Parts: sequence; structure tokens; C-alpha cells
Amino acid sequence: MSVFDLQLETERLVLRPPRAEDLDAWAAFATDEEAMRHLGGTMPRSVAWRSLATVVGAWQMQQFGFFFVFEKATGDWVGRVGPWQPEGWPGTEVGWGIKRDRWGLGYAPEAASAAIDWVLGQHAWDEVIHTIAPDNQASKQVAAKLGSRLLRMGVMPAPYDGQSVEIWGQSRAEWQAKGARA
Repeated sequence: MSVFDLQLETERLVLRPPRAEDLDAWAAFATDEEAMRHLGGTMPRSVAWRSLATVVGAWQMQQFGFFFVFEKATGDWVGRVGPWQPEGWPGTEVGWGIKRDRWGLGYAPEAASAAIDWVLGQHAWDEVIHTIAPDNQASKQVAAKLGSRLLRMGVMPAPYDGQSVEIWGQSRAEWQAKGARA
């Protein structure tokens, strides 16, 4: 089975690797200044295409990457959540980015829980981290809901050179001791 056939389901969401036909939804999200404030900034459509290609490539190269997340009830694209570890990254991350009109609905922790369960079941990660800007209170709340805590400070690699982040997370053993969430 190809990784691109993979699909995870939660009570309200479907998570799957991105596809070319997801470009319109991703490109629209990438232009939202507030939603992209802590995700590297807004992107024009041509750069959003390259970003999508990077995520698809991560799935091909590493057998993991961001899932695109859809509401079961509507079929609407609501964000991207999942494992991420490009070259030079400060650790084995599960990150999230949800469309602003879906903020506050609990989609980020719901999808991140499913992604953590999946990635720890498929890969030998010892730790799951979340790189969070020091002023990003909403992501800190999501991390705390996942059972993560501030582990250390870190610095992001290029193209985010020198950007300080808080590294929240937990060990595989800590996650597993709490039981599967998805």
C-alpha cells in the first residue's frame, strides 16, 4: 500500500496525506495573515504550491509528513496537522495549523492526537515535540491538552534562521502511558 492511500479518522475528522487537488484549499489558507503568523508567514499561490510539493515529498522520502485534515460532516479542508522533521529541525515534531474559521473547535488536539498515535505506531521516535513561538498562547494550550510541557528552548533552522522557539513535548513512554487518544 502507498502512503498516499493512508487515511486516519477521528470522531469528527479525516486525516490523509495531501494531494494535488488540495492546492486551492492550502493556497487560500496560506494567504491568511493571522493563521500563518506562526507558520512562516503568508505565501502567494506559487510558493504555496512549492510548500505542498515539499510536504508530498516528505511523505515520499520519510514515509511521514503533514496530514491534510477534513471535517467529516462537511468534507471541508480545515488544516494541516502531523509529523514533521525536515533537515536540521530541532526534533521529531507533530505540528498543526487550522483554518481560522475553525479555531476553538478542538480540531488541533483531536487531529494531533491521531497523528501522534499513528507516527509512534509506525516510526521509532523517542520523543514528540511541538515548536512554538513564545507568544503563541493558543498553540501552548493545544500542546498542554496533548499532555506536553515545555522541555527546552530552541532555535529554528533556515529559512527561519535565529528564530527562538519553545520546544514543548513528551517522550514516547509518557504518551503511551496515557493511552491512545485516537
